[in-house]
Amino acid sequence: MNILVIGEEPHYAAFLEKGGLNGHRVQQVTSLERTGTLADHELVVDLNFDEHTGRARIYAKYPQVPVLASIVRTSLSELMSNYAFEQGFSIIGCNWLPGFAAMPVTEVSVIGEEQKPLLAEIMTSLGWEYEIVEDRVGLVTPRVICMIINEAYLAAEEGTASREDINTAMRLGTNYPMGPFEWCEKIGIRHVCGVLDAVYKATGNERYKISALLAREAGMNVTVM
Repeated sequence: MNILVIGEEPHYAAFLEKGGLNGHRVQQVTSLERTGTLADHELVVDLNFDEHTGRARIYAKYPQVPVLASIVRTSLSELMSNYAFEQGFSIIGCNWLPGFAAMPVTEVSVIGEEQKPLLAEIMTSLGWEYEIVEDRVGLVTPRVICMIINEAYLAAEEGTASREDINTAMRLGTNYPMGPFEWCEKIGIRHVCGVLDAVYKATGNERYKISALLAREAGMNVTVM
């Protein structure tokens, strides 16, 4: 299979740890503008689609080319309402955030039953396990992990415990593989804030409102607690 992967080098390197690409022709670019026509490819993996949702206009012109796009801060249904996909909808949502891209089970979302056979064919060809979740902003794992990170920042800001103690407590007390501040470093603080802000705006749920300390450290101008 001829695969185009769009993403910056560190993100791409982390994605490669997932495996499954041996035997396939893979081209990596940092932006969609740096490649030729999408018709030359049988699959696109867009690792940073959340930051470049306008690419949907290009993908809409090539409905025959499936796109596994990082869609965490928006949703497939929102894309369909914002862009014209008269010829067919080719995008499948994936959790490609840093820290999640190489996980053994890929979290995905689809817009309807008609996408499932194609998804199964792609994942079988690549040897990837996957789990279909509801099409909603934040998916499941990112919104849960980012909410925990936010709560950890609130606890640190209030002086409840040190960051090291919070990390240790979460690893030992809940058997998490990493503490919340370790997760934040792995995902990237700006990605964490981006997910929280998107979920908060989509749901209005106060638990996703970014803590003041987290926002300050991210250097972001967002609505905070």
